[in-house]
Amino acid sequence: MSAPTDDEAAFVDEVAEFFAREGLPLISGRVVGWLLICDPPQQSPAQIAEALHVSRSSLSTAARLLTPSGLVETVRRPGDRNAYLRISADGWSRMLERRYAQASGFREVTEHGLRVLRDASAQRRERLANVNELYRFLESELPALFQRWQRTRGKDPAP
Repeated sequence: MSAPTDDEAAFVDEVAEFFAREGLPLISGRVVGWLLICDPPQQSPAQIAEALHVSRSSLSTAARLLTPSGLVETVRRPGDRNAYLRISADGWSRMLERRYAQASGFREVTEHGLRVLRDASAQRRERLANVNELYRFLESELPALFQRWQRTRGKDPAP
């Protein structure tokens, strides 16, 4: 495995900065960026740490943040004791599906807030009502959007 070129390193940092704006630590974003372009597509923690010039412990922390979303997965090779990280084949879809599945949960939270504020002025309720309306919309529209996405990928889900 060779070290990333300057252009590859710049891309990795660009991905990291994008995800940092979303609240993810820079190292986690750098791992995502590297796993998007590395060869081979699955990398051991040692390979990733070497390529990104980071400690194994910070890499381990990043992996723990990235794997629950389904974007990054740990795989093993037959006869090899090492674990490898890679971007899941459908990781982006799974990550977004999990994120948007939370729309129902947050809609319920906002509805509770609206009940708490039921006697408050309309002006006071407006911010919360706007959020509730958005999450109600997302909850109703996102399933159809993901079904269309699956069909474009040839995974024709039941309508």
